[in-house]
Amino acid sequence: MRITNAIRAGALGLMVTSCSPAAISVAPTSAPAPVTAGTATTASYPDTVRTSLYVPVRDGTRLAVNIYRPATGETPAAEKLPGIFVATPYRARFRDDKGEVVELADSDRLAVQTLLEAGYVVAVADIRGKGASFGTRRGFQDRTEARDSYDLIEWLAKQDYTTEKVGMIGCSYLGGTTFHAATAAPPSLKAVFVGASDLDKYGFVRRGGIPAQFNTRPDEPPEVDLASIPVDADTDGSQLKAAVAQHAGNTPMAGLWYGMPYRDSVSAYTGNRFWEEVAVYRYLDAIRKAGIATYFWGNWHDEPTAQSILSAANMPGSKFLAGPGDHCVPPPGFDFTGEIRRYFDHYLKGVDNGIEGEARAKFIVENQGWMQSDKLPGEFATAVPFYLAGGKSGTAKSVNDGTLLASPSVAGSDRFTVDYNVPDSEYFAFWAPPMDAHGLSYTSAELDAPMTLVGYPVVHVPVSSSTADANVFVYLDEIDASGKDEVIAFGRLALSHRKTGKAPFDTLDLPWHSGMEADVSPLPAGQKADLAIDLTPISRVVPAGHRLRVTITGADPRQRNLAEIKQNPAPVLTVWRRGGAESARIDLPVANPGAMEPLD
Repeated sequence: MRITNAIRAGALGLMVTSCSPAAISVAPTSAPAPVTAGTATTASYPDTVRTSLYVPVRDGTRLAVNIYRPATGETPAAEKLPGIFVATPYRARFRDDKGEVVELADSDRLAVQTLLEAGYVVAVADIRGKGASFGTRRGFQDRTEARDSYDLIEWLAKQDYTTEKVGMIGCSYLGGTTFHAATAAPPSLKAVFVGASDLDKYGFVRRGGIPAQFNTRPDEPPEVDLASIPVDADTDGSQLKAAVAQHAGNTPMAGLWYGMPYRDSVSAYTGNRFWEEVAVYRYLDAIRKAGIATYFWGNWHDEPTAQSILSAANMPGSKFLAGPGDHCVPPPGFDFTGEIRRYFDHYLKGVDNGIEGEARAKFIVENQGWMQSDKLPGEFATAVPFYLAGGKSGTAKSVNDGTLLASPSVAGSDRFTVDYNVPDSEYFAFWAPPMDAHGLSYTSAELDAPMTLVGYPVVHVPVSSSTADANVFVYLDEIDASGKDEVIAFGRLALSHRKTGKAPFDTLDLPWHSGMEADVSPLPAGQKADLAIDLTPISRVVPAGHRLRVTITGADPRQRNLAEIKQNPAPVLTVWRRGGAESARIDLPVANPGAMEPLD
């Protein structure tokens, strides 16, 4: 497809690439033959015409919007077409350090190219306070952003080249803008495709009371937004400079999150209980009443997938997709762009392609293949306990201290001193490396038969500390026959946040830690606390001959503020093994037979 007056490049949120200014087709990658689930309508438009302009929203703030219209040559489609809206903080169009133009709509990572070819008008907006848009960003995915999306969606639906039906798509921050736009229930918004976003922002950003790498990086300097491409009418770039000057008033994101330790904290920046404002679960009824279709996507090697499953669980009739990859990477071996196109074809064009009646969940089971089920991962598993046993006292350098057994062992305890010297070479690590050299580890014998795990592992462990508070990190590792290990799930919990309660949404029976200030309390030194820690979801067959390992540490390399929060002397943590069924254990989600079937 050729975009008139634009340059083909790959761009999505945190990862961008660029290429030369030419009409270039997307090269196929070497991957398994994609799994398909039906047939979309035939592509009709070989080219695209782009324009850009400022659109004022209800408070008068002007937001930069790029419009891409399906075309033949330089002539846009004559008929009215449904719209796809995308809102980004990462700049819709900009020049990279080589001077080449990079634009989000020139990538198929979110199926934008596929949708343009299929006859959708795509609008990509810079959110207020970012890119070429005016205004200041009050908070991260706040109600202001939701209202802005409402206004731009309704503006798009009223153009003479669009129908009154609009869909929205995004992943990571863009997934959040998509989900929050749906909570505002614009009348023209009919379907959303939400990738790697959260249902409960406090439960995600400060999981277990501990902030990690998501959303805590420094804000970009003005030069980043100044590299944005001005809108068409801003021929001398003066409006871009004026817009970016307003961005100096943006609320700092890391400061915002670090400054609210409790779920009911009042932010010094926004003057309200900001976690409540940005909690999507509080607005789900608005999406349901509006009849907006929802599709949630995540990958198993990505922490937000835990929230994506819960989002689907709380939206009856929603769809769920999970691939094997990392953050926002289109799943290999699956017709990802075709799935998105079929989804919007049905809800925006009325195409009877059968997608609504297909299985609710489509997901990879690693070491097995693509599967489908009418239930979500986490809804069709039996909790099978493995018990922590046979450890020894020592320092944080004691590795492989204990064993992991299928039956309870005798009572005992294991202790270690928190090791803050954890690897931190990767600035934006989405996944932890094996941490067995930094705490206590409990390793199983080789499995005598394959074990299919689909869902959330949950660790139940009594812990005491030499200090009034400490952080506890738990990792589930798989070790193959050669000794190669990898983390397949992880979780975290501050001892002070140990209290559980009833969540205001469906948690799939996972433990929920309220994080309310009244529920957060120090743990007297030496006193035991029963911790319940849910780990990130998994979907894999652990082959016979492989081993499983549970590792417990007091620090994690993804803690950007580790240098500021580490205690001196370091806490000494003790894991208690009572013996019997209530002993320290991990409950593994073993898939029930017949709950899923191959996806043809």
